[in-house]
Amino acid sequence: MEKRYLAIKNRLKRRQFIQYGSLFLGGGIVSACTHGSQTPSAMSGRETENQKQSKKLDKITFGTNWLAQAEHGGFYQAIATGIYNDYGLDVTIKMGGPQIPSGTQLLLGGAVDFFMGQGIDAINAIAQGIPKITVAAIFQKDPQCIIAHPNTGVKTLADLKGRPIYVSVSANVTYWPLLKARYGFTDEQKRPYNFNSGPFLADKQSAQQGYITSEPFAIEKQGGFKPVVFLLADYDYTAYATTIETKKELVDKNPDLVKRFVDASIKGWYSYLQNPEPGNQLIKKDNPEMTDEQIKYGLQKLKEYGAIVSGDAEKLGIGAMTAERWQSFFNNMVQAGVFDTSVDYKDAFTLNFVNKGLAYYKS
Repeated sequence: MEKRYLAIKNRLKRRQFIQYGSLFLGGGIVSACTHGSQTPSAMSGRETENQKQSKKLDKITFGTNWLAQAEHGGFYQAIATGIYNDYGLDVTIKMGGPQIPSGTQLLLGGAVDFFMGQGIDAINAIAQGIPKITVAAIFQKDPQCIIAHPNTGVKTLADLKGRPIYVSVSANVTYWPLLKARYGFTDEQKRPYNFNSGPFLADKQSAQQGYITSEPFAIEKQGGFKPVVFLLADYDYTAYATTIETKKELVDKNPDLVKRFVDASIKGWYSYLQNPEPGNQLIKKDNPEMTDEQIKYGLQKLKEYGAIVSGDAEKLGIGAMTAERWQSFFNNMVQAGVFDTSVDYKDAFTLNFVNKGLAYYKS
């Protein structure tokens, strides 16, 4: 049991890395990296079957935002089941971690060809003049949530007005301004969140941030109760998440390669949702601390909340994006004071590689 709690504790640390490790969202804080500190990688499942054939495949490196987990399942599934190979790709997954630079650094430095990004970071990149672009959005709903105690009179997110809420520094330039604008939250409510649920557990009137796939699970284990969870995507924070982003140069010079990677990744996600076992085996191989219980919980919550298949994705397919959705999110964040109207948010994405319909992806 002690080992399991250590694994949960280590998993919570990844939120700290994601929040503080971004080139843009964490106030410019960048994680350190040395050539001697490498994370394990999942290699193409069929490369040992026929080395000659493998040489004909286009080699691709895909960077994830943390250690292997259910939230990355479709990409691992596409390796495990040979889907990437079927699309002429030899894909290596490069896991994120505490000593790995931001996705933007990895992309621009040529360490990865594609990276698992976030919609809000994509628009911030445009504001900074960074030449990267989002080509698909696997998560229609960002897993970011606010967690409260049960039986304390909190039934909606608005009920948290005036109560202490533990949030990270980067919340100030992501969802917190929106909560202030929409629900009357104030900065006086904020408490520093150090990615430790102890203060939250000690104060029943408080709330804290988290991910639907992780922190509620840990709180149930540590606190012995099921917390009240508010998915911010259901409360106007409509950013795309677990996006596939790459350099604009690659989209311009080799759109066929981008198309094949996006198509294969999407098919990997459909396969993972049907039978996740092949992908889970690779996830646990890359991240030995990941337990079956945590993987099962994470995937269950992704399905329960419609993180992957909901909204536009129900008709257009996994990975769907629309110009209207990007515009609506941008306008909301402009009103909340996060973005300036001068930012050309349309440069943050392209719809050329998604929205092909269910029949296309399931064929």
